[in-house]
Amino acid sequence: MTQHHIDKKRAQASFNKASAIYEDSAVLQKQVLEEMFLRLKLLKINPNSILDLGCGPGNAGPELKAAYKPHDLIYLDFAYDMLRKAEEKNRDHFLKVLSSKTTQRFICADMEAIPLAENSVDMVWSNLSLQWCNDLDQVFTQIAKTLTHNGLFIFSTFGPSTLHELRMSLASFSQYSHVNQFIDMHDIGDALIRCGFSDPVLDVDVYTLTYSTFKEIMYDLKHIGARNALQGRAKGMTGKGFLYQLEKLYEVYRADEKLPASYEVVYGHAWKVNKLHDESSIIKFYPKQ
Repeated sequence: MTQHHIDKKRAQASFNKASAIYEDSAVLQKQVLEEMFLRLKLLKINPNSILDLGCGPGNAGPELKAAYKPHDLIYLDFAYDMLRKAEEKNRDHFLKVLSSKTTQRFICADMEAIPLAENSVDMVWSNLSLQWCNDLDQVFTQIAKTLTHNGLFIFSTFGPSTLHELRMSLASFSQYSHVNQFIDMHDIGDALIRCGFSDPVLDVDVYTLTYSTFKEIMYDLKHIGARNALQGRAKGMTGKGFLYQLEKLYEVYRADEKLPASYEVVYGHAWKVNKLHDESSIIKFYPKQ
């Protein structure tokens, strides 16, 4: 499945630049992380090896280690500076290295070409990173190959209603895509089945962050690396005049003296189970509440 093409080099550069101050603006990312752990606790699994796919600054690492004490915990991200932050956060001191049962590895790579052996990981965890791939089927196929039999893939990603206020404001005076496009929950479920996963379960939550000014919204988007990385995007349309016009249009969404920025978050999990070709799997969708 290929939709709007992401310029990976531009996306990498944005995340590398944002790595130093990412944590200050990643309020939603941390909230979604907590929700993912609540969902993970409901699943019966005791992984000996875990891949944190698109690990960012490695915020999931401490709890994954504490919860499962895996033999191997692998952090993978395509932004080198983000990966360095993950290593700094999760690096054990000397005495803890001697007593720890967990070997940690940090790999700078693209999730569309995961450099791990087949059947080598018991659980793949991915928090708000799938939206940065160009070919979702390719990523899911890579994950399925990497997982062991009865392995778990658990993830979150952004859905198509994300930043709809910004998208609608832009659409009223520009024909170009200035906001990255996101994949619908039902399409994600279909892709999981196509790529050999079993019993996928997906649901959606909507989060709304509020700000006093439009500049605060743009500041947060910039400092979590979420710049528009679409190839074919408009160039030269981010000057003062462009932003002033965009700010005026965005003001129609102000309520109770606050400007909203909405995020549709798709949560899901699925299993790698070696089934016969004629066996089918049912997708469970849970719509927005």
